[in-house]
Order: sequence, then structure tokens, then C-alpha cells
Amino acid sequence: MPPVPAQTQTSVRTLHGDLDKLQPRVRTWVEQQARICQPDNIHICDGTTEENTIILNMLEAQKVIKKLPKYDNCWLANTDPKDVARVESKTVICTENERDTIPKPAEGVKGQLGHWISPKDMEIAFEERFPGCMRGRTMYVIPYSMGPVGSPLAKYGVQVTDSAYVVASMRIMTRMGANVLDAIGEDEFVKCLHSVGAPIPDSENGTKKWPCNPKKVMIAHIPDKREIISFGSGYGGNSLLGKKCFALRIASRIGRDEGWLAEHMLILGITNPQGEKKYIAAAFPSACGKTNLAMMQPTLPGWKVECVGDDIAWMRFDDEGRLRAINPENGFFGVAPGTSMDTNPNAMRTIHSNTVFTNVAETSDGGVWWEGMEKPQEGVEITTWLGKKYDPTDKNMKAAHPNSRFCAPAAQCPIMDPAWESPEGVPIDAIVFGGRRPKGVPLVYEAFNWTHGVFIGAAMRSEATAAAEHKGKSIMHDPFAMRPFFGYNFGQYLTHWLSMQNHPGAKLPKVFHVNWFRKAEKGGFLWPGFGENSRVLDWICRRVDNEDCARESPIGHIPSEGSLNLEGLKEEVDMQELFSLPRDFWTQEVKEIEKYFRQQVSEDLPNEIANELQKLGERVQKL
Repeated sequence: MPPVPAQTQTSVRTLHGDLDKLQPRVRTWVEQQARICQPDNIHICDGTTEENTIILNMLEAQKVIKKLPKYDNCWLANTDPKDVARVESKTVICTENERDTIPKPAEGVKGQLGHWISPKDMEIAFEERFPGCMRGRTMYVIPYSMGPVGSPLAKYGVQVTDSAYVVASMRIMTRMGANVLDAIGEDEFVKCLHSVGAPIPDSENGTKKWPCNPKKVMIAHIPDKREIISFGSGYGGNSLLGKKCFALRIASRIGRDEGWLAEHMLILGITNPQGEKKYIAAAFPSACGKTNLAMMQPTLPGWKVECVGDDIAWMRFDDEGRLRAINPENGFFGVAPGTSMDTNPNAMRTIHSNTVFTNVAETSDGGVWWEGMEKPQEGVEITTWLGKKYDPTDKNMKAAHPNSRFCAPAAQCPIMDPAWESPEGVPIDAIVFGGRRPKGVPLVYEAFNWTHGVFIGAAMRSEATAAAEHKGKSIMHDPFAMRPFFGYNFGQYLTHWLSMQNHPGAKLPKVFHVNWFRKAEKGGFLWPGFGENSRVLDWICRRVDNEDCARESPIGHIPSEGSLNLEGLKEEVDMQELFSLPRDFWTQEVKEIEKYFRQQVSEDLPNEIANELQKLGERVQKL
């Protein structure tokens, strides 16, 4: 963090809480931020229901959110149309050496694996933005825990923000309150500074329903100091700093330093009809079905899926050499469009109370609506997220923004796993990678070994999604579904993953790749997906148990003929096309991966990964 300017004010009125009762290290940092940002007031959050009610009512009075009378304690926020998604182009990591943040790309190639900023440029950017940025506003101090308070896998943070919307959302997404301050004690904590960048005395900021500063957005991370600095955006991925900023970018760096993994993965427990339970961690890019899988209702009779988390997993070895995982979050920040009673009934049951919706459409009976959801009753009108009357015949009109969200407490999900808040975490039996691949990639395959599994994660590609500012349906490289979230050099990240097999007594999970989205030559998806994906998880579980139900292919082990349980499947599935490996496609895939590694990772690519690519190329030529 740049030095505190000497000219700024030092005394600020405390509306709620007591600065004197903060731990000295926390108080010193909070007072430094207050001197820089110059808020009118300070509010130290305690996380209580009473405080939450006050915050929500205040936001309603300010017309930032609107109460939804159809549900219990549910609210709707509509952001500025320029503040609707993570802004990857303005998300930076600050280290002394650029190579610590991103690999050095090939000559003349623009790097895609993160954005680096020098400490000097960071200081300039900070000085341009933060002094006086909270004038006329209240600075909220949010002590929060990522993971169950007291868990050996948990980490703590303190966020200061001038957005009450952030306070209400962080209370859902994290474990927030006074007990976290006690847990921090004299230990280090991740320091998170956030401002919407709209001081009230300036121009029209006082009348804006959704204050933001799109031209000056910056989301910066300083891993060496465990600091996050965010300016100009109130959107969740940019302002709820416990989420991607802390739980992935900063935590991935902490994990490297301490010997564990922070990953963009769901965690689910799956129990077969015999009562045998396994836990699976799965990495998909945003909007590729992570939440649907984490809350799946299996169609296979007698199977049960329970949710530990839908987005982020922290995994650490236990004393027996098994990777154990916690979900560091306390809520779901799910993509709304496409979520319905057909696709994810458990998500729909989760969001009928205590939920904050953002950028979805509103119905005239006091509810919400989005594309893919069941149609409202006759006579009920829909108002789009932009405040216009919805016309379903207008193909260019979206009722809800494609990246609209629901923010709901995880504990409300009817299928939360009994161990979802277990301090020691749950033991991971399988790691699954996946993405949207319309062509060439089969429904499921298994890595030959751990090193090959790391290669599969590194080589992941998927159609671009609405969760970031990218447009269109181009196939993008998204290694480990972490491309926007790496906290340090991707080459070093691969080395860290490879090193897991060197842990004394390591009993590593098996690694798989899935693709629910392959399309037939004549159009349409080849696989029905959703609850039918339980058939794939059944096969994965049997492979974890070393059942002989696979055959070797050039890309990995794929299900042997008849080994996928298709009993009761309602629609015809062309298994031959679903598992075909077109030689031309895979020849091109090898070329694309080789080009990506050569141009983007270059000298930082571990030899083990380069060797796996070479071996894949040799096997594909034998197709």
C-alpha cells in the first residue's frame, strides 16, 4: 500500500462499533485507510441480524435495492449498465518482478495469463484514485473469515468499503462478525480496501442509485503484503473481495507458500445405493454448470449428491497424505439465467429467502425472472433489468443481464453436505476438469496419472462466458478454469501442482475431464446433461475404486463399451459420436495447445508438461 498522505484528515465519527476495541494491528490499518479515503463516518460491522436489517432498509430507502414481496427477505439490485461483470483487463497483480506474476510470453505476443503492475505504477494509480474517495460516505469495516472460524484451513480478512450493498452481500458470502476479530488476534490478516470511487460532494454522485466509476476501475492485488485494493466497481466479482480476489488470487499465492491449493472448483459428496460416499472437486469456467453439478439431483435411482461448495475449494494434505478440501465461502453467488426447476431445482429452493438478486428482471407480482426460468403466470408482467417492459417477441431484448446473479446463504440449500462446515475439510477422491467444447472432446476420460492430470488441467479450453467482459462464443484457453484468477506465474503454478505427488505418503485423487456440451454434426447436444450427469459420476466413482470399466485411448482412459449405466435414460444417445476421437480435431487440438504453451508460458513451462504434450501428439498420430 502506498504511504499515507500527510495532509488528510485524522478524526472520523464512528457510527457503530468501537475503534478502541479493535486489535491494535487492525485498528492501525483501518485508521490509515480512513485518513486516506476521508469518509464522513466509520461503521464497524458485527454481522448481526439487527445490523443486517438496518443496512437493507437503508439501501431500500436510498433506492439501491428493492424489496421483493413475493419472497421472504429477498431484494433486487440493478447496477449501472457499465458495471455488470468482472473486468479482467483492469485486474492487476503487483510484484517487484513481472516474472513473479506472469510468464514471459514469446516475442511479439500479448500475454493472457494475468496483468502485472509495477510497485511504482501501483503507487501512482493509488494516488490518482483513493485520496478523498469516500467523502460524504460511510466507511464500513468488515471482519470476515474464509472458511469455518477456527478451522486450520481458514484464513481471515478485513475489508473496508463505502458500499452498503457490499456489506449486505459479504454477510451472505463470508462468515462475518466480531468473532472473526477474536480469531485474528495478533495474527496477520488479508487487508482489503474497496471504494466505489464516487465521493458524494463531486458532481452527480449523491443522486446516483448505483455509484461507480467505470473509467477508473482497478482491482489490484499485492500478494507479498497480502493486500487487495479495488476501486470504481460495485459489482460482486470486483467488490466482494473475499471471493475471487482473496479466495483465489491471494489464496493461490498463500497456498504455494504454505504447500496447499486454492482452486476454482466446486466440491460435492456423492453416495451410491450401497451407502458408499466419495467427494469430488471439479473445475469449470464460470457459467459452465458448476452450480448445477454441485446441486445435482441424480436421475440414477438410489444415488444422492450433496453440496459442499459450488465455486471455490481450498485443499490441503492431512496427516494421512489425503487432500482435504473446504469451501471457504458461506454463500452462493450464482449465475441466474438458465437456472430453473428443470436445470437446478435445489438452487431454486435455496433462493426464496434471504437472497440478494442483481440485474435480474422483476415481475409485477413482486418476484424475479430470467431467461430459462419457468414463465410467470398469465397476466404477470416482466420489467427488464434496465427498467423496460419485457417484450418476448423482441429477440434482441434480454429480460435479465446474461451475468445476473443470486447471492444466497449456502446453509439454505436443501442438499448441503453434513460435513460442509467441517473444520478439517472433506477427503477428495477425484478431481474433474471440464468446459464447453461443442466438438471433438468426449463426455468423460481419465488421466493416466497425476502428471498427465496436471497436463489436462493446463490444456483446458472452453467457450467464452458472460462472467467477464468477453463477447461471443470463441474457444478460449482457460487452464484449470483459473486463467483470470492466478495469483502468481502460471508456470510456477504448474510446478506447484506437480509437486503434490512428492508429498510424503501422498494419496492423490484420480483426475478426469468431462464435457457435457458436445454437439452432434446435425446440431443439438449429444448428451442430456443435468441430472443425467450422475451416470458419469457413477463411472468416475467406479474408476476411483479401480473397477475394470475403462479402455485406453490416445487422450486417456475412456469408458469401455457398456460400462456407462444408461438404464432408464429417456432419450436416445449416440454413444459412438459422443466418444469419437476425430484425428483431424485432435491433431489441431495438439497444435493449439502447443502454440498456447509456446506463446504464453514459454520458458516457464515445466518439462513434465511439455513431455505430456509431446506424448499426446505421438498417440494422436496413431488414431
